[in-house]
Amino acid sequence: MAYSGNGSIDATASVSLLERGEPWFVDIADILRQQKTNPHLDVPGAILKEAKEAVNKGATALFLYNSSTAEDGLRFDGKGSEALSIPVFFLTKKATATYLKDPAALLKIQGTAALQASNRSGKNVVGYLDNGAPTTIVIGAHYDHLGFGEDQNSRHTGSDAQIHNGADDNASGTAALIELARLLKHSRLKANNYLFLAFSGEELGLFGSKYFTQNPTVDLGTINFMINMDMVGRLNDSTRALTVGGYGTSPVWGQLYNRQGREALYAAGTYRFDSSGTGPSDHTSFYQKNIPVLFYFTGLHTDYHKPSDDADRINYTGQAAIVQHIFSLLGAANGLQGKVPFTKTREVQMGTSARFSVSLGIMP
Repeated sequence: MAYSGNGSIDATASVSLLERGEPWFVDIADILRQQKTNPHLDVPGAILKEAKEAVNKGATALFLYNSSTAEDGLRFDGKGSEALSIPVFFLTKKATATYLKDPAALLKIQGTAALQASNRSGKNVVGYLDNGAPTTIVIGAHYDHLGFGEDQNSRHTGSDAQIHNGADDNASGTAALIELARLLKHSRLKANNYLFLAFSGEELGLFGSKYFTQNPTVDLGTINFMINMDMVGRLNDSTRALTVGGYGTSPVWGQLYNRQGREALYAAGTYRFDSSGTGPSDHTSFYQKNIPVLFYFTGLHTDYHKPSDDADRINYTGQAAIVQHIFSLLGAANGLQGKVPFTKTREVQMGTSARFSVSLGIMP
């Protein structure tokens, strides 16, 4: 698990007891039942909260199992997670059926959890349009993907290694970034400078954007806001639905959308607004530095993290419309006085970024 500490366990414990000095067993189905009326259910976040409680109450390890009908989709994801002081294990449905038949039984447990360190090199690509303005707007997209899926984050089920081109995730966002740079260079929008960031290391844990916010090339205090584009190439021609995340990170966003008119900004389309400033993409790193953010996303699809996420499945007309929408929004922001105010929002909202509705995983 992403939040598991390294450690070993050698103990006798009962599934039904949560005692200090003993391993704990927690059924994810209980979490789902408790949160069934929550439209913003964040399963990994709820599990992390459970793990922290186990630490605080003296558990020596945490064993998670899943008796619900949801698939066993919970998997490692290092994005925004924090290591705890106890090992955390996840039992598959098969293991649960084998070992947890009797909740009153005493179990002899031996196990070891360890995360293997792996050093990688990555580079952010930075472009800067200097308009001599006191504030800077950051426009970003990650340009890394999965390679041959060697980091176990591919959903490819075949035994053969195949290249993952990542046309939607995230060549689409990278192309949008380049086009916005071209449009802004030749525009009259001079009230802000523009910093264009192509991030590396997003798929393995937002490493590129985290590094930038810790080692910025401009004063973070002068950043007006940040726009992130991740998977903007699969606009559905029927619904024309565009997810806009970070909507609650500033009161200005609602004012801008209402002032311009939603149809004027995004012709013949609909919006799915998500107020949260956090999520499984690079805008999270900026939100955590108290910078207002907007996150654009056209939704998940069955090619996600598979070799089939290729160029022939991109909706190029739809993507062009999204780029024009963002450019129009930047035009509206050009008339604002001073910096956009920041508003703190709830933490990760899974409604628009869950891997699939029946899965326990989250979208890297």
